[in-house]
Amino acid sequence: MSLEFLLPLLAAAVQSGTPILYATLGEIFTEKSGILNLGIEGIMMLGALAGFVTSKVTGSPILGFLLGGCAGALLASLHGLVCLGFQGNQVVSGLALTILGIGLADYLGTPFIGQDASGFSPISIPILSEIPLVGRVFFNHDPLVYTSYIIPPLMWIFFRYTRWGLGVRAVGEYPEAAYAGGLSVIGYRWAGILVGGYLVGLGGAYLSLAYTHLWTNGLSAGRGWIAVALVIFAFWNPMRAAVGAYLFGGVMAFQLRLQATGTHIPSSLLLMLPYGLTVIVLVFSSWKGQGLDAPAALGINVEPSE
Repeated sequence: MSLEFLLPLLAAAVQSGTPILYATLGEIFTEKSGILNLGIEGIMMLGALAGFVTSKVTGSPILGFLLGGCAGALLASLHGLVCLGFQGNQVVSGLALTILGIGLADYLGTPFIGQDASGFSPISIPILSEIPLVGRVFFNHDPLVYTSYIIPPLMWIFFRYTRWGLGVRAVGEYPEAAYAGGLSVIGYRWAGILVGGYLVGLGGAYLSLAYTHLWTNGLSAGRGWIAVALVIFAFWNPMRAAVGAYLFGGVMAFQLRLQATGTHIPSSLLLMLPYGLTVIVLVFSSWKGQGLDAPAALGINVEPSE
């Protein structure tokens, strides 16, 4: 395989993996606090619509990107209300959130199908973009990709070395001990839901403002479910999530390029590749027994009185 084919493919893997990375980091943040949110797909769709409409109306893609995150946090707050306020089942609430988000985005976005909006364009970073091989792969992208490079190490530092990050981990591992230590378990879990929802919403906004620059229903195309699986693949580690996101992005970019070359492989099989890889990853993770890295209290509700 020549470099002229491989380097553009790797660059496309980074771009395709970026929205998955944002969504995965958001889900990691939420699950670290002990809350399981399966509504990622719906949150991404609503974030994509909010970012697109804001950019189209105001002409500011930056504002659209930020409000896409706000829309994600707003929808995620419904999950918090159900799970933290009414002690509802986290799995059922997350699935309902997916259905609500997709349906709402498709309904409100139908008038905008096929329309474009101001978005982000690639900007080469001086000097770094000239580095052989690496420069073409990592430093010829839009600003949102560069922003995604910074978030994983910052999250890793946050969870490992900061007081608030250790507090989030504490309420996700042993909420009773965290409460005995004076931490607000409900408060930290609310923070986990809202910050996680915001990051997922940014992933959705990336799709409409940088990846496509236009609106179409079903824009997330299952990336939210891939992000849920990728959390397990990354063993709840933000740095591993970046590697996994680019791996999945590479598979998605590869199947698109195969279709463009006019291959005789059925398109349905090519479209199946990312999701087939998702199943393989989950089976491998279960076989290795790495599920022990999950927060011990993940998915377990805590009564405010406790």
